[in-house]
Amino acid sequence: MEKPLEETTKVTPWEVTTTTGIDYLKLIHQFACQPIDGALVRRFEKVTKVKAHPWLRRGIFFSHKDLNVALDAFERGEEIYLYTGRGPSSESLHLGHMVPFMFTKYLQDAFDAIVICQMTDDEKFYFKPTLSLDEANRLAKENTRDIIACGFNPNKTWIFSNLETVGGSLYKNIVLIMNQTSGNMIRGIYGLDLNNSVGQISWPCFQAAPAFSTSFQNVFKGDNIHCLVPMAIDQYPYFRMAREIAEKLGFKKPSTIQSRFLPSLEEAHGKASSTGGKEVIFLSDSHEAITKKIREKAFSGGGLTKQEHIEKGANLAVDVPYHYLLYFLDDDAELKHIAHEYRAGRMMTSEVKKKAIEVIWNVVREHQEARKLVTDEIVRFFMDPTRTFDRSRQKREPIEHLQEEQHIGFHFDPYFLPKENK
Repeated sequence: MEKPLEETTKVTPWEVTTTTGIDYLKLIHQFACQPIDGALVRRFEKVTKVKAHPWLRRGIFFSHKDLNVALDAFERGEEIYLYTGRGPSSESLHLGHMVPFMFTKYLQDAFDAIVICQMTDDEKFYFKPTLSLDEANRLAKENTRDIIACGFNPNKTWIFSNLETVGGSLYKNIVLIMNQTSGNMIRGIYGLDLNNSVGQISWPCFQAAPAFSTSFQNVFKGDNIHCLVPMAIDQYPYFRMAREIAEKLGFKKPSTIQSRFLPSLEEAHGKASSTGGKEVIFLSDSHEAITKKIREKAFSGGGLTKQEHIEKGANLAVDVPYHYLLYFLDDDAELKHIAHEYRAGRMMTSEVKKKAIEVIWNVVREHQEARKLVTDEIVRFFMDPTRTFDRSRQKREPIEHLQEEQHIGFHFDPYFLPKENK
C-alpha cells in the first residue's frame, strides 16, 4: 500500500525531502491550490497580450491560488505588483534559485509591474546557526547582483535588506500581522514550537508583510494593490498564512503561482539544493565545471550498455539531463525531437548530456556577462527606497494563440509519448 504523502515526502519552507519522488498533484491537494490548466494559460496570454513562457506551457509553473483574480484585476486596468525574495546563504546562487527570479522578470514584462524583492538576511541568521548576522547581510548584497543580472527593470524594481530596512509602513504591517498571529497558527502551518527561537517563531510575519502593498509607502503611496507572488511550491505556507490574515486586516489576498523544483543532479524527482553535500550548478561555475558535473554527476535514464540502450531506449522520467532541457531548452520542436530519439534508443546518453551542457552553459554564461556589468552604484540604485518608481503601463496589441489548451499547462506531456501510451 502506498504511504501517505506526509510519510514519504516533507515539503516545508526550510526542508524538502522525499523517499518516493515528489507527487505534485498531491501537493496541490495538500496546499489547497489549483492546477494551471491550458485554459488559464490561454487566458494569461489574452489578458497580458504576451506569449506564454515555456515554463507555463510545459507545466513547470504548475499550480496557483487566485491567479485568475490577478488577471481579472489587470484586465480591468488595475495595477498589480510582484513580490519575490531571497534568503542569502551562499556567495553565488545556483540554477534552482534562479528559476523564480527568471520567471518573475518575465512576469514583470508581462504585467508591466513593480517588483518588490525582500532579501531575508535576518531569516538566514535565525535558521542557519553557522552564519553570522554580518555575513548574512554581506551575502544579501552579493546575491542582489545575481538578481539584478536577470534583467529587471531598474525603474520598476526595489530590492531591500530586512536588516537595513524594516521600519515605517513595513514594520507597521508586521505589527498588525503579529497581533493576528497565534502561536498555534505558527505551529500548525510551519511545525515550529517553543523549542525554536523567538526569531524563528516570529519570522513568518516578516515574510507575509510584503504581500500587502500598504507595507511600501515609499513605492505605492498607501494604495491597496493586488499582489502576485511567484515561488517554488515549498514557499506556499507563508502565503497561506498571509491570505488568512489579509481577511482579518481588510487587505487584498495575495495571489500565488508555484513552480516545481529544478531536479538535483543525482535524482530527477528531488530538489536541487547545495545543502547536505549535494552537487549543484552554481551561476559562478566555469564551462569546465559544468561539463564535469553533468558528465559525472547527472543521473542518466539511458541503458547500462550501448546495446541495451539501442534495444530498450532511455527512461526519460528519471533522466536528469533531459529534465534540465525541459527547463532551459526553449525550442519545443527540438525538445520533442530529442524526446523521441532518446526514448527510441537512437540518441545516446552522451549526446543528451552534451546538449544539456551547451544549453545550461549558455544560460550561465549570459548571466555571468550580465553580472559583470552590475556595479556598486547600480546595486545602490536598486536598493534605494527614496527614488521615484515607474508605475505606468504600456498598451499592447492582441496576439495570436498557437497552442492547444489540452496539451499545455499542468496537462503538458513532458515526454511526448504516443497517445496509446498515455
